[in-house]
Amino acid sequence: MAVEIKVPSVGESITEVFIGEWYLKAGDWVDMDGNIVGLETDKATFDVPAPQAGIIKKILKEAGSTAQIGEPIALLEPGSAPAGKGKTSASPVPAAAAAAKSGSSSSEPAVMPAAARVAGQQGLDARQVPGTGPGGRILKEDVERQLQSGSNGSAGTAREKRRVPMSPMRQTIARRLVEAQQNAALLTTFNEVDMSAVKRLRAQYQDSFVARHGVKLGFMSFFVKAVVEALNVYPQVGARVDGHELIYTNYMDIGIAIGAGKGLVVPVLRNSERLSFAEIEKAISNFAQRAKENKLGLEDLEGGIFTITNGGVYGSLLSTPIVNPPQSGVLGMHGIVDRPVAVNGQVEIRPMMYLALTYDHRVVDGREAVSFLVRIKETIEDPTRLVLEV
Repeated sequence: MAVEIKVPSVGESITEVFIGEWYLKAGDWVDMDGNIVGLETDKATFDVPAPQAGIIKKILKEAGSTAQIGEPIALLEPGSAPAGKGKTSASPVPAAAAAAKSGSSSSEPAVMPAAARVAGQQGLDARQVPGTGPGGRILKEDVERQLQSGSNGSAGTAREKRRVPMSPMRQTIARRLVEAQQNAALLTTFNEVDMSAVKRLRAQYQDSFVARHGVKLGFMSFFVKAVVEALNVYPQVGARVDGHELIYTNYMDIGIAIGAGKGLVVPVLRNSERLSFAEIEKAISNFAQRAKENKLGLEDLEGGIFTITNGGVYGSLLSTPIVNPPQSGVLGMHGIVDRPVAVNGQVEIRPMMYLALTYDHRVVDGREAVSFLVRIKETIEDPTRLVLEV
């Protein structure tokens, strides 16, 4: 008897989800706890595992549609693994990847799920794209390369327009960005910071840090520490408006913006003021991995009094970040570039980074905002101050 795969409950306030990507199709085998489909809400994405082993009998909700909590979205026919089907791990690779790994003799090329998703969004037949992956599998990069070349895999196709529904997460991102612009008096102040001291520390202690803590010492932990120090001196930057009142906290819950592929997510480092450098780096690494695997929960994303975003990892030299409502401030980090600067009357080449602080002018005056950013600059350029708290 077929088992209904239903949309699980993902939070008290969530009543509807968006069907993101089906990892399997009707007729595919799945082991118990193998991921079947990726679902999205306005705040997070997550996978739905198979409650038991069997064959996907029917998909009831197509990708791009919506479903209510508790609504059946697929039917699973329980059974024993067919001949030739090996057991997979608790998070098995999608069917296309499994076929490629097993050396399937099918004449049809193996299309990886990410490649299929990008191709579908662009109206491209992924099967017509030359695959460069192991066993000839078609990767996301192959599809993107094909699209950049201006070819869609078939000759003579007319120009066309496509309508692709925005996912709940993308809709929420758009709505919150517009709300931030409309409901807050946003202003951005800039500065630059010499990263020489931090780079020297990382180079000197990186091996010891990794050996002891099992994680690399990155730049973000220095900036989290610097933000905590600056918030201690200028707490209004971490306050928020609630009606005709300002709310201050005695804890430093700092949001760290992470690109999750389907949209920017901002998981929160709780009580950052209590965390060591290693604890911060481990937490951020964990957030990034879980975001990649669609395993961040709503509890990871809620709250936060201030946000740090690093556009430098994507090559950004300078930008004006937008605050994450209802917060009143966001720090934008950017790329580190060797530039000539004046040092003690001499021109030297230093690794420089532009910093941007966007703040809600209703809460924070210009003097406090500029001083806050200068405080961050001072502690980054002389990181021993983070240890001595001076």
